[in-house]
Amino acid sequence: MLFNRHKTELVSAEQALPGRAAAPFTLTQPHTVLGNPLTGPYPAGLEVADFGLGCFWGAERTFWKLPGVWTTLVGYQGGHTENPTYEEVCSGRTGHTEAVRVVHDPAVLPYETLLKTFWEAHDPTQGNRQGNDVGTQYRSAVYTHSPAQAAAAEATREAFQPALSAIGLGPITTEIAPAGPFYPAEPYHQQYLSDAKNPNGYCGLGGTGASCPIGVARTDG
Repeated sequence: MLFNRHKTELVSAEQALPGRAAAPFTLTQPHTVLGNPLTGPYPAGLEVADFGLGCFWGAERTFWKLPGVWTTLVGYQGGHTENPTYEEVCSGRTGHTEAVRVVHDPAVLPYETLLKTFWEAHDPTQGNRQGNDVGTQYRSAVYTHSPAQAAAAEATREAFQPALSAIGLGPITTEIAPAGPFYPAEPYHQQYLSDAKNPNGYCGLGGTGASCPIGVARTDG
């Protein structure tokens, strides 16, 4: 990814860039593939899920292909800087991840299935990197919107670890935390790898080959 400064230590709130009170751009276009609005309010009955799994270009494409997804958008989350720019996030001085917001119909696509896709689409043991992409913005993260989402994320993390250990990988480093502000990325990043924008665009995202079991771990505490 452009402007990668290879920052591998999370910046503190005191050291983070201050940002700005409002986004330096507007995001009004519909989803390039699905045709629905990118930002809310969303139709009743839909739910929101937020993930960080490396470069958000390929991550977003992974999710918009799933039946039951109403819209997706990429942005910045989990850090300190208000309304950051892409260059600021890649400097390592905001604390944000490159995140994907997935708006889905839980009756068609349960949250646990999104988690399975998340775990299998990247290597959650790499810390502040994903393959050749190095920096805190590429760290693995699940930002939850309810206690049920948090319990499911933790349960699937525990269920997936033995599969990763069996192929010689280390402990999962994924951050699981309540969702804070989600700052949409610049318009050109949205659905960047769609056929309409960059059909031959680069994506270095790759999974481990391990399968994450769902529906077998307890999520009731």
